[in-house]
Amino acid sequence: TLGIALSPCILPEAGKPTFEIRDDEIEIGMGIHGEPGIKREKLRSADQLIDDLCKRILDDFKLNAKDQVSIMINSLGATPLEELYIVSKRVHENFSKLQIEITKSYVGRYATSMEMAGMSITIFKLDDELKKYLSAPSECPFWNN
Repeated sequence: TLGIALSPCILPEAGKPTFEIRDDEIEIGMGIHGEPGIKREKLRSADQLIDDLCKRILDDFKLNAKDQVSIMINSLGATPLEELYIVSKRVHENFSKLQIEITKSYVGRYATSMEMAGMSITIFKLDDELKKYLSAPSECPFWNN
């Protein structure tokens, strides 16, 4: 999982932002509880940002052509579905170029950070057993198939 934030969250008990960020900056790799990320840089186009995140994930994860994965595009709270689907489309394009098959995509609010603007990309490498478990029925109110 790797994410980007365009704004901090405000934890109720603290009453102030967890970090400061300018309107023209993004925080890469921040924590789900508002911890600072691994890098701060100037805001770029969505395609450039997603290409960079995919490269970072793939450099670390070592996926190969013909591998099967599931992806989760998660809103950190304030990012709307329309923007998440732009991210999902670009992730699909990146993985397709490398012949990595995305067998299932999840797009939505799964783990949020209050009102933080941003999103995270999670990659699950799958085999036959994990595909079965991922598609299994669930009674959890926060996860359904």
